[in-house]
Amino acid sequence: MDLKELKIKNSSELKNLLAESRERLRDLRFKLAQDAQKDVREIRSAKKLIARILTLIKQQELKPVKK
Repeated sequence: MDLKELKIKNSSELKNLLAESRERLRDLRFKLAQDAQKDVREIRSAKKLIARILTLIKQQELKPVKK
């Protein structure tokens, strides 16, 4: 998922996506432990996506509220 696509989502959508991404990362780690996962780069990209989502959630929390 692209950063531009993530920026237009609200915080509840980001939190849902974060939960899905963490679930995917967990599955990838299990597959790696069972030697079923051949492409380790998928784990790296999943971790980067989680970091991007967490960063955007934090930015939205810190964004000043306009009156």
